[in-house]
Amino acid sequence: MLTRPISGRKPNVQFPKGAVDAQMHMYLPGFPAQPGGPDLPVGALPDAGQYRQFMAWLGIDRVIITQGNAHQRDNGNLIACLKEMGDVARGVAAIGGDADDRDLDALSAVGVVGARIMNLPGGAVRLSALEAVDARAAARDWMLAVQFDGNRIVEHVGRLLKLKSRFVIDHHGKFFAGVNVDGPEIAAVKRLIDAGNCWFKFAGVYESSKSGAPDYADVAAFSLDIAAHAPERIVWGSNWPHNLANTQADYPDDADLTDTVLGWLPDAAAIRLALVNNPQELFGLPPWQEED
Repeated sequence: MLTRPISGRKPNVQFPKGAVDAQMHMYLPGFPAQPGGPDLPVGALPDAGQYRQFMAWLGIDRVIITQGNAHQRDNGNLIACLKEMGDVARGVAAIGGDADDRDLDALSAVGVVGARIMNLPGGAVRLSALEAVDARAAARDWMLAVQFDGNRIVEHVGRLLKLKSRFVIDHHGKFFAGVNVDGPEIAAVKRLIDAGNCWFKFAGVYESSKSGAPDYADVAAFSLDIAAHAPERIVWGSNWPHNLANTQADYPDDADLTDTVLGWLPDAAAIRLALVNNPQELFGLPPWQEED
């Protein structure tokens, strides 16, 4: 049975106050997997109690809970998770372009600040709905989280440049076939970033890396390049609970993974941007304020 460590050595990277985990999933009892998506994660449900311990371990203060593919467009679990986590949490939901306004208002009321496009197997909302979902998101000042096979990004640039919403390219671009730093795909990422409403998410590096742990050298090469190009456009996510890990051997060491990925940022100032300032802007979060 898979056991997810939620404590251990502290990362060498010190998280600044107000740090945001911009990519994770959470599951509460009573919300079964829906047709069309994958099963729920293996092992004990990765719930709010476990995640709070994970936050304390790494030094995370705020979190963006992303709708899991297992629940497709049924956002009931996400709503319950947001209520359970309280004001430190915001959510990214799965909605169609034809979603009812009352449903969207209800999502906003519980802390949803974005919508998810997932153009890979198991995704609930595909690129075919991009413009329609963008229109709904822009009307509420939501952002979009967009995920697809990055090796096809050149085909999608024209559509992405026309988006009205702030959006983030998920999971290091998901370049499944690999990519050269000087190739057209990374040039396309930079063009999108330079247009002013696009961010790039460091999360789930293991999902597309061919070279693998511990260095993930192939993904590191272009991530370093993008971070140097626009440190003000990088956000970071733990990708907890690492849903693709089905065995203990597959499960990453979160402290090591965090140090590796945040080590691709050029300096402490860029780390602060990626963990605090950038996600605040992308997700429309209020500035972090220390409690008295």
